Amino acid sequence: MSDNQVDPSGNTEAFRAFTRTTPDDAASSKMPYIAGAVVGVVLLALLAWLVL
Repeated sequence: MSDNQVDPSGNTEAFRAFTRTTPDDAASSKMPYIAGAVVGVVLLALLAWLVL
């Protein structure tokens, strides 16, 4: 019987393609930075409100 599974560790290029989670040309999301900035502004506003 033949083995239908391909071992991705057989060559480097195949392994890199196997472990890649996103395409190379995909831009990274800026959403975590935007959410962090919003949370920071809210916390600063809350702190200013409590102090004054």
